[in-house]
This record gives sequence, C-alpha cells and structure tokens, in this order.
Amino acid sequence: MQPEPVKLLIVGAGSRGSVYSTYALEYPEQARVVGVADPREFFHVRMAKRHHIEVDSVVEDWRELAQRPKFADAVVIATPDALHLEPAVAFARKGYDILLEKPLAPDPQSCRRIVEAVQEQDVILAVGHVLRYTSYTQQLKKLLDSGLIGDIVSIQHLEPVGYWHQAHSFVRGNWRNEALSSFMLLAKSCHDIDWLRYLVGHPCVQVSSFGSLMHFRKEAKPVEAGEAKRCLDCAYEPQCPYSAQRFYLGRLYQNRLGWPLDVITTELTEDGVMAALQDGPYGRCVYECDNDVVDHQVVNLLYDNGITATFTMIGTSETRDRETIIFGTRGELRGNGEKIIHYDFLTNQTREITPQLAETPLIRHSDGDYYLMKRFIEAVATRDRSRVLSGPAETLETHLTVFAAEQARHESRVVQIATYGLDEG
Repeated sequence: MQPEPVKLLIVGAGSRGSVYSTYALEYPEQARVVGVADPREFFHVRMAKRHHIEVDSVVEDWRELAQRPKFADAVVIATPDALHLEPAVAFARKGYDILLEKPLAPDPQSCRRIVEAVQEQDVILAVGHVLRYTSYTQQLKKLLDSGLIGDIVSIQHLEPVGYWHQAHSFVRGNWRNEALSSFMLLAKSCHDIDWLRYLVGHPCVQVSSFGSLMHFRKEAKPVEAGEAKRCLDCAYEPQCPYSAQRFYLGRLYQNRLGWPLDVITTELTEDGVMAALQDGPYGRCVYECDNDVVDHQVVNLLYDNGITATFTMIGTSETRDRETIIFGTRGELRGNGEKIIHYDFLTNQTREITPQLAETPLIRHSDGDYYLMKRFIEAVATRDRSRVLSGPAETLETHLTVFAAEQARHESRVVQIATYGLDEG
C-alpha cells in the first residue's frame, strides 16, 4: 500500500521556501504542501496557487498556523535569518518535524534554544546545509572514507562568491548588514565550515581568522562616479563592473527570470526592472550602500585529530563553484563541485572522477536541494533520522565554530572551541 504523502507547511515563501516546496510539485506521491505563511501577498498567493492550498491555510503570520491543532507532519522554515528562533521553537513544541534554512540563528544563544527545543520534543530537525547532500560531496566523502589518499593531513577550501553575487546579496541585498541579518561568515559560509567538518569527521578545537570590508565602501568609489548614488544616474556606469543596470537588464534580456532577478522585482519586464533600479535597494551604487559585512575572509581551523584546514571566502572573484584540495598521506584529491581529480603518490598517476548527478528537475546547488528534500521527507515518513545528514547536534557544533571564528577575527587571536560560549546559556 502506497504511504500517504508527507504534509508540509511552508513558513517563508520567498526564494528558498519556493525551491524547497517545488519538491512537492515534482514528487506529489511523496510530499504535499498544505499551508503557507508569508507577510508578502504576492509570495503567499503564488505558492497557494501552485500547490492548491485551502484558503484558510494561506496566512500572513506563521503564528496562525502554529496556534492550530497540528494538521501537517513537518514545516519548512525559510524566513529571514533573524526570524528563525520563534517559529522553530513554536513548531517544535507542536510536534512538527522541521527543515530549517541555514543558518540556525544569528547568535549562539538562539542556536542553542532551537536545538534544545527540538531535542526536548524529540522531533526531527534538518538544517539547510545542502552542500553535504550533493552527489559530488557524497562521492568525495566515499573516496576519503575508503582510504584512497591515506589519512587526511590538511585541506584548502575556497569559496569564490563572485563579484556580482557579492554585490547582489551582500552589498545591496538582504545580507549586507550585520544588524539586519548576520555577519558574512555565518550568512554565506556556515555552509563551508559545516562541509569541512563533514569531510574531516572530527570537531574543530581551535580557530583563527582574518578579513575585512576592503572594496565595497565609499572610500573605494572611482572618482569618475562623482556623487551619484544610483547606477542609473552615474556617468561612470558603463565602465563599472558592478553596474546594476548591465547585470539585471542583461538577465532579463537573456530570459533568465529566476534568481537573482526575481528577488529585485515581481514584475519581470523592462519597465519593472527599471523601476526597481530607480527606487529599490538593488539599483544603488555599491560604494554608497549601508553594507558592513566583509568582502574577504580567511579562516584557519585545527581539528581534534590534528588535521588542519584553511577556508577562504572572496567576494571579488569570478562567480564559480567552490574549489578544494585535500592532502593525504598517499595522495591528493582536487575538486570543484563537478569533478574530482585523484593523484596517487605510489603510481604518480592522475585520474578524473565525475560524480553522477541525480536526474531531477530540482537542480539547485548542483543536486543538493533535491537530496536534502528527499532525505528529509524520507526521515519524516519512516522516522529514520539517519537520513538527515545535518541534524541538530553537529549543526550546533559547526555553528559554534563559525561564531568562534568571527570572534577570532575581531579579537585577532586564536579561539578555543572546546570552551567557546559555555557561559552563554
């Protein structure tokens, strides 16, 4: 007998909530969205139409859903970072299993409260660390665990965020300012610190970090740009690599109407884009914004088994996938998210390994979004928590590593993870 589809609530129907909910459209025999909450009419109406949600389960405030008797199996929480704590705790207390978009929360105390709530209620928690779930990562992990390169000694890991992604999300966009969201390492790269922990298989015990906001500030503004505050008013705009007009209109003309274009406007026409650039935050000069998050950062990590790792986040780069070199005692593995190169010390031979991606329409973050949702739905349906690769305890551990790294950056010192934040709650 075919089991009933897992019933889902979506709290936050923007970019990530929409991606996760798409799984139910592609695989309706496995999952069904039965409720949505988002304060923005366009987004909750759009999701309601796509999933044929009953009108009384389409609301602006998630509290309306949480206050009802439990009527779904799980909830996907994809609200802004600073608004994760309250719904996560409330839905856990109602007995809902939870898929929570990363990061857990913007401070250690809130992260702990979320983890304590799900553990007290014994509900399943999966966090949106999609990098763990990709076919690429699973192939890489399998090779490491097989002993192909002997023991891991050290890892170099690079996240080239990309010049336009940095400008879109972290200069003009929602994650530009620590007070409005969180610091850069948490907002963008908690993925990477978590991913390194997954590969190493041991907790981090010491961390140091360096970084700053070097370029995207008024002092770096080209003289030729004068006093212009927006790209549409700037004579220097044709020579500026961060031109909002060139980037967003270029996407429109190429008919690339998804992310990030659909973030700046819901009217995906030339008039709609131009209006957004004239009046909205995404048309601002990158040197005249209220951003304060770093545009480059290096993190040095020491794990409890002696393995070391370096992580570099760079905003001024070509936009491409992450690049990693893993140094072992018998060889190296070099990967870029699509293929893995193995070099063997014994034979001096090099070979290429290409992971097989999932055949699914749900391709974002390689196939990480697909496998995260697939495993979460399976965990909810079968109560097999091993399906979740990013559960509460290890996720809290990697978040605390991120907070410690940021403390190390601010204080110019090495921070011990074993005692980090133990007096904070």
